[in-house]
Amino acid sequence: MDKKTKDPIQEVFSRRVKPMSRRAAFRAAGGGLGYLGFLSMMAEAATTEGGSTNPLAPKKPHFAPRAKKVIFLFMHGGPSSIDTFDFKERLVRDHGKPLPIKRPLAFADEAPGPLMKSPWEFRPGGKSGILVSDLFPHVRDCVDQLCVVRSLVGEGVDHGAALLQSFTGSSTFVRPSMGAWSVYGLGTENQDLPGYITIKPTLSHGGAKNFGSAFLPGAFQGTPIGHSGMKVEEIKSEPIQYLVNKGLTPEQQRYELDMIQNINRRHAEMRQYDPNMEARIQAFELAFRMQTQAPEIFAVDKESEATKKLYGLDDPRTADFGWQCLLARRLSEKNVRFVQATHSYKWDQHSDLFNKHTSNAYEVDKPIAGL
Repeated sequence: MDKKTKDPIQEVFSRRVKPMSRRAAFRAAGGGLGYLGFLSMMAEAATTEGGSTNPLAPKKPHFAPRAKKVIFLFMHGGPSSIDTFDFKERLVRDHGKPLPIKRPLAFADEAPGPLMKSPWEFRPGGKSGILVSDLFPHVRDCVDQLCVVRSLVGEGVDHGAALLQSFTGSSTFVRPSMGAWSVYGLGTENQDLPGYITIKPTLSHGGAKNFGSAFLPGAFQGTPIGHSGMKVEEIKSEPIQYLVNKGLTPEQQRYELDMIQNINRRHAEMRQYDPNMEARIQAFELAFRMQTQAPEIFAVDKESEATKKLYGLDDPRTADFGWQCLLARRLSEKNVRFVQATHSYKWDQHSDLFNKHTSNAYEVDKPIAGL
């Protein structure tokens, strides 16, 4: 073979490809990336049952779920971790000794006292032997059904930032709540009830942002049942304000709603897409459908006496949170995707820890175990 004639195979292996810059790579692949994004959007649309445009329509998750619904129990103020589920053996050993670390500046107003072990004993529960404080004897009896996470930490030291971080993942920026994300990603199976319901939510320390949808459409925000300042008896008379129209028959309400919806849709067609308008249209329809199911679900008093006792409704001290937990169960059984119950702002014990934590834990221990 002539030396000047190159072997084509050898040429392939010896050829050096000129490196491509990052910018050139994105420019060349731009069409492909866009197509991948389009495929992702089409796949998401395909997972919606029946191809529905309803934002609350149920969607298939990426993986087969072990759990399909959430009941989130929130203790406003923060139960002490080391007095409930996080036993500290060294704290018992070093009880009464000086603080071995420099006190954080955020709490530097007073001289620190000595180390103090938990006033409550910890005992193993269930077959797993997980240590649980005597504050929660009923929960300890069913601890084998729990997953105890002891590694969770927060960034801030004030309640407002802590609540926002707990509910939305951010203590500084407005973000959708975890309930809103759940319904956004999975939809909800019951189209006659909201996908996200929060019972007696707190109005402080973030307020409505803790169950809001932020930049997601308003259809995914939580529907409040009363608020933390209300008594259960007040909520029972009208769980969702203005839900029932006593002045019009269902037929008259349907006629009125159709007329309003036609106006809303004409308004929406003449303007750019407005997620708030879409949320309003969906809310009107949902409110009308809710009138058939909601009264039955909120009729907690129709439960058997044994069930009421299981949740502590026979005890004035546990009746409030027991009612919330029982209602949360009834809503979950009706396939509401995300339900939250709130024990009011009692857990912020700056003093009298023993008496106040004892009282607070008593109010929630039996209802939680009832679930």
